[in-house]
Amino acid sequence: MEFNSLLNRFTKFNRLVASKFEWIGLIGLLVVAGVTCIDVIGSKAFLLPVPGSVDITGLAQIVAMSFAVAFTQIIGRHVRVEFFVGKLSPRAQGVINSFVSLLSLAFFVLIVWRSIVLGQTFQTGGQTSSTVSIPLYPFAYLIALASIPVCLVFLEELLRSLAKAVKP
Repeated sequence: MEFNSLLNRFTKFNRLVASKFEWIGLIGLLVVAGVTCIDVIGSKAFLLPVPGSVDITGLAQIVAMSFAVAFTQIIGRHVRVEFFVGKLSPRAQGVINSFVSLLSLAFFVLIVWRSIVLGQTFQTGGQTSSTVSIPLYPFAYLIALASIPVCLVFLEELLRSLAKAVKP
């Protein structure tokens, strides 16, 4: 099988995984919105706020943001500064994009590693949220899990950029 065919299959796989993870992020966002609405209505209308609503929304935001990163990267919604690179030759663009993708991949590999270490620290230390004592270690592990598809997306971008850089 040729390189482009393999890369296209890898792209399909990345899109599939990222789209599934995006749904998990959407659930996190819905939890944030739901808990906030219930808390505001409960506290203003009935003087019954949701216990731990700040903890719940904060942890749900972690889920919402971390699980949406990969698909956001795929569809190109992250901020990029391309006014200089776009004026260069395709080969120079490939070299620069390869370097940026490699740095981004390394950064997210570090995020995976350090999130796992943080999760282990939280787990052994018994760290919980401040008001309703929700264990924090699963959320550190979720950040690590959600960062794996981001690593795959940057790996794909790196391979595409390298192919562009070495293309005659």
